[in-house]
Amino acid sequence: MKLLRIIQLKKLSVALTATSLVFAGFTPVLPASFKALPAVYAEQDQTNSLQEVFESAAKEFGVPVSILMSVSYNFSRWEQHHGEPSTSGGYGIMHLTELPQQDNEDNSSNNPSLHTLSTAAQLLGVDPDVLKQDPVSNIRGGAALLAKYAQETLGKLPESESDWYGAIAKYSGSQDSGAALEFANNVYDTIQQGMSRQTSDGQMLVLPSKEVKPNMNTVQPLNLRPSKPDNAECPRNLNCNFVPAAYQQNGDDPSDYSNYDLADRPKFGPDIRYIVIHDTEETYQDTLNIFTNPDSYVSIHYVVRSSDGKITQIVKNKDLPWHAGNWYFNMHAIGIEHEGFAMEGATWFTERMYRSTAELVHYLADKYNIPLDRAHIFGHNEIPGLTPARQGLMHQDPGPFWDWEHYMELVGAPLPSKHNIKDIVTIKPDFRTNLPDINDAPAQPSNFVYLYKEPNFNADLIDDPALVNENKKDGFSIGAKATVGQTFSLADKQGDWTAIWFGGQKAWFYNPKGMNTVAGKGTLITPKAGISSIPVYGAAYPEAAAYPADIKPTLVPLQYTISLGQSYIAVDKNKGDYYYAPVFTNDPYATNKLVKGKEEFYRIYFNHRFAFVKVSDVVKVQKQHENGNDQGNDNGNHNGNDNDNNNGNDNN
Repeated sequence: MKLLRIIQLKKLSVALTATSLVFAGFTPVLPASFKALPAVYAEQDQTNSLQEVFESAAKEFGVPVSILMSVSYNFSRWEQHHGEPSTSGGYGIMHLTELPQQDNEDNSSNNPSLHTLSTAAQLLGVDPDVLKQDPVSNIRGGAALLAKYAQETLGKLPESESDWYGAIAKYSGSQDSGAALEFANNVYDTIQQGMSRQTSDGQMLVLPSKEVKPNMNTVQPLNLRPSKPDNAECPRNLNCNFVPAAYQQNGDDPSDYSNYDLADRPKFGPDIRYIVIHDTEETYQDTLNIFTNPDSYVSIHYVVRSSDGKITQIVKNKDLPWHAGNWYFNMHAIGIEHEGFAMEGATWFTERMYRSTAELVHYLADKYNIPLDRAHIFGHNEIPGLTPARQGLMHQDPGPFWDWEHYMELVGAPLPSKHNIKDIVTIKPDFRTNLPDINDAPAQPSNFVYLYKEPNFNADLIDDPALVNENKKDGFSIGAKATVGQTFSLADKQGDWTAIWFGGQKAWFYNPKGMNTVAGKGTLITPKAGISSIPVYGAAYPEAAAYPADIKPTLVPLQYTISLGQSYIAVDKNKGDYYYAPVFTNDPYATNKLVKGKEEFYRIYFNHRFAFVKVSDVVKVQKQHENGNDQGNDNGNHNGNDNDNNNGNDNN
């Protein structure tokens, strides 16, 4: 048996100090119209819209408003985030950065370009804390930085919008050509396409479309480092590299090895069906350190950096890293870690990260024929345990503040929009305005609705037998929450409340005028007549008769049942499979085995996590949503298999 190592995750402190940088030999040349603000800035005049603030700051510092607004959008989507930093230490609408200095060799947080908050504060003559909290000062600080970078690259303020390309690339904060140029290209793409958006605090901003061709020669003074893809499996236009995870035998026992298993997917071993979204709960560098440490017993396919969206591949997609805490999902998934801390208050995942990982997901889905939907692109928090004991220990990342609606739009598969619900419900509250009470974090945009035992707020939240000791309103407690994109069978309606079948019970959530739902689609299944209840499972393993004598995995029911009269949404159907990888090897064809069963399973939306039921235990519900195509994917010939030896090796 492989060793189960519990990784004690540490959190990055974002208690950032307001230190000023000393600029050796540089005197900023600012427009004559520039006026420094007093150190103590008065409250923003709420009568001024952010649109007007962008226009004013653009005029003040000689930056085209289209450039200023598009740079801001591609960092923050014009959100201030209540003065809280992003996971990469960026503050406010212009994402002005201030990361703690690190002593680690080659640590990117020592890069002066990632301390732009202090730079902008000195340019404006104000305290850095002002730029953290005040959106007007934050926008002015970003405009001052862009003007400074333009003067450094061209020696003057550009006369054409095309010539701001180099300044924008420098504003990216990256010295790698792949990341810097990708950001600059995104800024110009946004200008060409145009953008309009209402922010979470009700501000409506419009960036009209405009045809502008960037002058790429303006990046030459930056002397950017050439990108080195290093054989990473990644879209060519993304900034990617490959840093291999540790793979070695530890000691004399060949069954004690790390940090992943060899296969040759999809030619040999399990097929690839899912993409799993994680967050690291570590800094980017510390995450790489963990996966390259042979004593960690954990790995992943990709890690995405928050500050610039840089992607590092750790394990080749043909192989099986230990990331999901469930060997069945390890077998069939590609895992992507995102630098971030899911419960750091209002800490937010950056737009650059969202865009970079979304493009990666689209590329992977196309390469491996993975459907672009929430049934196949899901969070670690949606993966079940293999046993009742493991169910209560599974992880909750990427957490309640991951914007699934926006992410799926970037992936190219926006969630449904029709509200004429009949029998299938997809959860979809508006992320910007959905601000549920959370015990251990301030109210903020969140991706879930609470589920109650009765249709009123005085009722108790529903119980989960796997999570009996949790405070149900803590951010990481997920037993009484339904997440954006999850789909369930409609159980009842009463006034402003809607009920769904969820985890073996009827669960109610507040849904006035259908504001938190859209019409879903899928295959409704229910227990066969004459069966009072059926078990659910955490994997789809083959029946016992399918295994050779030397392989004896066990498939046990979880602590839930589905009663007659309840129905759930089946998202695919497959025969049981199991990939047996018992020892360290350089040749998986010689040592590993692929076991295929005859027993068929449906994977279903069950509660906050997926589950599996045997096809022999259920029947399809005849009445279906009029817009709901039968999505039960009758892939009985999937050849993926599963290994009980790896059922607990997991970082997140």
